[in-house]
Amino acid sequence: MLRIRHEVNGGPEVLFAEEVDRPEPGAGEVLVRVEAVGVTLPTVRKLRGSGEPVPLGGEVAGEVLALGAGVAGFGVGDRVTGLCFADAYAEFAVLNAGMASLIPDGATAVEAVALVRSGLVARGAYEAARPEPGESVLVTAAASAVGTLAVQYAKAGGASRVVAAVSSADKADFVRSLGADEVVRYGDADWGGPYDVILDGVGGELLDPAVRALATGGRLVAFSSGGGTVEAYELLLRGASLIGFQMRAVALGKPELYHRWLRELWQLRDAGTLRPAVHEEIPLREAARAHAVIEQRRNLGKVVLVP
Repeated sequence: MLRIRHEVNGGPEVLFAEEVDRPEPGAGEVLVRVEAVGVTLPTVRKLRGSGEPVPLGGEVAGEVLALGAGVAGFGVGDRVTGLCFADAYAEFAVLNAGMASLIPDGATAVEAVALVRSGLVARGAYEAARPEPGESVLVTAAASAVGTLAVQYAKAGGASRVVAAVSSADKADFVRSLGADEVVRYGDADWGGPYDVILDGVGGELLDPAVRALATGGRLVAFSSGGGTVEAYELLLRGASLIGFQMRAVALGKPELYHRWLRELWQLRDAGTLRPAVHEEIPLREAARAHAVIEQRRNLGKVVLVP
């Protein structure tokens, strides 16, 4: 089978294709013939990370070919999606059955990888902020796969004002089409605050201006892999809160809540409340180009690899 990997860390250029044997599912795993792979920002960042190179993970969708020992709830021929933590960039992949879910009839694999993980993160981050109807919301990385759905969740949740923060002005029309009332750029001196809720998918140097844009009693939810630090005094000035959110903690620690959110996600998609955005479908062999699109912040929605 075809697999994409790297032997040294670096930019997209270190990725290469190779032919390897098809993997076999272990206990609690399912083997999937991959139809689509969602490229995630954490994976793109890890490629440039320090230390030993790690296998590439990502969101995978496709058809179940085999079941490992102890797997229940899935059968051969089912179409599933889930987060693959290693060797996701391949024609065949193994998924932890506990992190996989069925794709409804009528939905494509590409749509599944654009909607499921990103939608769950957007929903979880928004819920973590404890939003009240009529509050104002700012979403950073609003043109990303998670950001596009976070904007839509905020509108559906009754926010009085939803503002999208993006890296460049050429993304403004796109995020407005998703329901954003206003658009600001990261480099703007004034982000148009104060905001009751800020959902931050960028981190790093953007944390400081985000905290300064909080209203009294405001809540900033950090869910990116970008890290960063915040001065406690800035929070004290506003009586504000900084909340960390990670979807994996919900999936493993609160499985009933995770699966309820998953069901509701597809229901909102069926009702037209949520519209997953796909920037481009890129052949698996061109994974380097997919990484470059995300590194250069050119994507409007999800970047998907297709074997």
